[in-house]
Amino acid sequence: MTGEISMPDRFLWPSTLPASERQVRIDEARQGAVVVQRLTTTAGGRPIDVPGGLVHHWVGLAFLPGVALDRAVALLQDYDRHARIYAPRVARSRLLAHDGDTFVFTLRLVTTKAITVVLDSHNEAHFTRPAADRAFSRIVSTRIAEVEDAGTAREREKPIGHDSGYMWRLNTYWRFLARDGGTYIECESVSLTRDIPVGLGWLIGPFVTSLPRESLEFTLDTTRRALRAN
Repeated sequence: MTGEISMPDRFLWPSTLPASERQVRIDEARQGAVVVQRLTTTAGGRPIDVPGGLVHHWVGLAFLPGVALDRAVALLQDYDRHARIYAPRVARSRLLAHDGDTFVFTLRLVTTKAITVVLDSHNEAHFTRPAADRAFSRIVSTRIAEVEDAGTAREREKPIGHDSGYMWRLNTYWRFLARDGGTYIECESVSLTRDIPVGLGWLIGPFVTSLPRESLEFTLDTTRRALRAN
């Protein structure tokens, strides 16, 4: 990523695709679609083994016609308002600290798919501006805890490492590019969850495997709608 954000012609994910597919993806985004694709990172061409866990790696792209790059970045940095912007998937949000281009904040994430899981996360975001027409951010979850009986008098956090394993780690990487009369926004997410236990695939499988893509699509589409409505 460090190499890509310093290369003007490799900043967005479609630039890594074959020429015949690259323009198709860009055109889909310009026509209003949220374009997503699953990615796989290998080590020496081989899959990376994660005993007891699953890595979910997705990237998505959307286009915001008529929206300035600074407006798009400012919305993402407005962490106190994320609970309103990204409801119902974000139930609480709070900015804890802000020092220049670094932000520390908390989010309460709510995900429902056959079952409902509530997670409290502490996160750190760092923003950079490689050039006047582009920005990049790296957001890392420094702590994720599953909340039991959320919203009741019995609410409590399960001990870290002794929870259901629906989300252990989450890194997101945003890229913003001013081009074609608007701003392209790209979000790449890498998350770590538990593996699917034998015999519970019918219950946990859909939650673990489909949620990363759905969350990415929701985040990009909601960001786009919020900025266009503004």
